[in-house]
Amino acid sequence: MFKKELKSNLKSFILWTIVLVAVYLLVYLMYPSIIKSGNIQQIDEMMKLFPDEILKAFNMDISSLDSAYGWLKSEGFIFILLITGCYASIMGSNILLKEENDKTIEYISMLPISRTKILNSKVLASLFYIIGMIFFITIFNLVSLKISGPLDVKEFLLISITPLFSSIVFFFMSLFVSNFTHKSKKMLGFSIGIVFLSYIFNTLTALDKSVEFLKYVSVFTLSDLRNVILNNKLDFSLILISFIICIILYILSLIKYNKKEMI
Repeated sequence: MFKKELKSNLKSFILWTIVLVAVYLLVYLMYPSIIKSGNIQQIDEMMKLFPDEILKAFNMDISSLDSAYGWLKSEGFIFILLITGCYASIMGSNILLKEENDKTIEYISMLPISRTKILNSKVLASLFYIIGMIFFITIFNLVSLKISGPLDVKEFLLISITPLFSSIVFFFMSLFVSNFTHKSKKMLGFSIGIVFLSYIFNTLTALDKSVEFLKYVSVFTLSDLRNVILNNKLDFSLILISFIICIILYILSLIKYNKKEMI
C-alpha cells in the first residue's frame, strides 16, 4: 500500500519540486547582474525609506539584499514557506478523498486491509514527499549559494529545516478536515486558503503590535526563521508544539476516518 501511494503521488511531487527549483534558479541566474550593476546600493537606500515594521516583516532589518543568500533570508524564504505549505496542505486534503473521487474506494474496502493501515500508508507516503521536497530544494540552494559567494552553512541548514514544521502541520490539518467531506474541490479551496490566511496573520503580527495575538493562530509562527538568523539555533519549544499538534490531528483523523461512511 505504501509503494502504491508513492507511485500515485510521484508526478505531483516532481512537478511541485520543479516549480520551486525553477523559481530559485531564475533568481540565482539574475542576481549577479543585479549586484554588479550597482543597483544594490540604490536598493539599500530605498529600503531605508520603508517603516521598520515592514522591514521586520520580511527580515530586511537583519538581512541585506547585497547577496543571493541575503535575499533568501528575507523575502526569498517566503516562496519556500508558501509553496511547501500549499503542497503539503493540498496533499493532506486529497490523499484520502482521491480514492472516493476515482471510485477506487470500493475496491480498497474489499481488500483485507484495515482503514488504519490505509491511513498510515498514505500518511507515510505524504510525509516522505514533503520531506523530500524540502530536502531537494535545500540541496539545490546549498550548491547554488556556495557557487554564488560566502555562505554560513550552519545557519543555512537550520533555516532550511524550519519549513518542515509548518508544512507538516498544514498537512495534518487538511487531512483531518478532509474526513468531514466527500468532495475534493471544496477541500482544495480550504487547503490553499488556510496557508495564505496563516501567512497574512503572520505578516500582520510584524506590522502591527495590536494584532500580535494572531501569531498564536498562524501556523507559520512554527517556522521561526527570524529566531534562527538572530540566534543561530532552532526554538525547540516550537518543534515540540509542532509535534504535539501533528500527533493530536493524526489521532483525530484516524478516529474520524475509521467511522466515516464511504460513498
